[in-house]
Amino acid sequence: MNETVARWLREHQAKDMLRFLTCGSVDDGKSTLIGRLLYDTAMVPEDQLAAVARDSERHGTVGRGRIDLALLTDGLKAEREQGITIDVAYRFFTSPRRKFIIADCPGHAQYTRNMATGASTCQLAVILVDARHGVLEQTRRHACIVSLLGIRHVVLAVNKMDLVGWDEAVFRRIVADFRAVAERVGLSASSAAIPLSALDGDYVVRASERAPWYRGPTLLEHLERVPLGDAEAQAPWRLPVQLALRPDREFRGFAGALASGRIALGARVLHLPSRQQSRIVEIRVAGDCCPEARAPQSVIVRLADEIDCARGDVLADPEQPPAVSSRLEAWLIWMHEQPLTLHTTYWWRGAAGYVPAQVTGIAYELDVNTLAHRAASTLGLNGIARVSLELARPVACEPYGSNRVLGSFVLVDRSHCGTLAAGMVIGCDSEGGSADDARAARRRILGHRGALIAVADAARARALAEALLAHGIVAVLLDEQRVPALPAVARELAAQDLVVLLICAAPPDEALLVPAELSAREAAARLARCLHPLSDIEYTI
Repeated sequence: MNETVARWLREHQAKDMLRFLTCGSVDDGKSTLIGRLLYDTAMVPEDQLAAVARDSERHGTVGRGRIDLALLTDGLKAEREQGITIDVAYRFFTSPRRKFIIADCPGHAQYTRNMATGASTCQLAVILVDARHGVLEQTRRHACIVSLLGIRHVVLAVNKMDLVGWDEAVFRRIVADFRAVAERVGLSASSAAIPLSALDGDYVVRASERAPWYRGPTLLEHLERVPLGDAEAQAPWRLPVQLALRPDREFRGFAGALASGRIALGARVLHLPSRQQSRIVEIRVAGDCCPEARAPQSVIVRLADEIDCARGDVLADPEQPPAVSSRLEAWLIWMHEQPLTLHTTYWWRGAAGYVPAQVTGIAYELDVNTLAHRAASTLGLNGIARVSLELARPVACEPYGSNRVLGSFVLVDRSHCGTLAAGMVIGCDSEGGSADDARAARRRILGHRGALIAVADAARARALAEALLAHGIVAVLLDEQRVPALPAVARELAAQDLVVLLICAAPPDEALLVPAELSAREAAARLARCLHPLSDIEYTI
């Protein structure tokens, strides 16, 4: 018995792993399809199947006496009551050839953010289309997101073919419509197309005679044959540092998950952003010393030299280093009801940790219906746009297509800490490690230019200071009644890129004046736009 278990474990560990998601429009049968895969591969325990059979009588949508397989993934109470998927559900199953992790993603437009989250770690996407309705807006939106996330393998699953009598003409029309969309958004033109019925199980795990005109593989057969490759391990190595370890005086190591490539003892190391070099003298994986490691293993490395390295720094191959930049071009998927505001300071959260950042421009917004580019000055929920960002300090980054870890980020609101958007880096201006002049460096760190603003009374100055704080701008309040020779001091502070609110009766000629009819919040919003380091707006309110 022990030998049998050991042999099974060896065979199981030898299988490779495919992560894929199911996506598409509302009620296209995504959860039912996953339930069918689990059921037909005998991956549902008997007690769970019995519980789903009982729940099918209360929440099922397939008729009395039948098991609603969608309930295997739709486990939230709200999901079962409404018959929809709300959150991403992950399920594991295995076949004789491969292991799988499935992400069941919601189809409703308001849950697009959940779909983008579920897709971010996947290697393949199964895009479902209801044979009765064809390609819809949400199908196009999900296809666009799949393309932006760099998912190379796509399967078009035309579901509910039983409801159109397994009509070949319907299937061919949907395939042609989808491939036109795929070509526009940059998906592989050779994506597989499979007719199926998730409810009855036709062409999911087993072939059927209901579509004699289809001679291709079943969905499971296709999933087992998809080549995974080894692109991560073949790329130049990158190690974003998650933790600096110093358990005793003799050991100082840096822990993180390899984002790409392979490392070996003696390899040269480039530390970013300092650009100091060293070499690896020790590699530990799961507590054991190893001669080498490869992505995506979690490792601890010890260097030959004492380098000031902390969380958010990156260790990389000195022969093929990533770019280091504070200016990025990126695709942005807006995921919050609160719209994007240009030149507002957000937290940029990526492999380099948290960095203050602003969206400085929108090149265009993508219309998911027509896939056309349109001008935009803001971005709402589920909007997709190409944008420019300015970060407070340079970070190591690469295009998302080259490195998912260094090329991905989220924007976080600085006040309520909610995630606002997900981004994929398109390109970055390499700064080559050269030092900027002191003023440019100060402006990036502070996130704004300096200004001298004259305010008539202290109460209004305090209100304006609080309103500016909401935009990430800390203002210095100076009252001429308390500080002698105050105008000269204020000018010097403004020259050092500080924002100075000067409370005075006779404002200096170079000072900005806040119109009395503007509220503190309105004045702060206008000031924030013109104080951005890259803003070309004249100093005026």
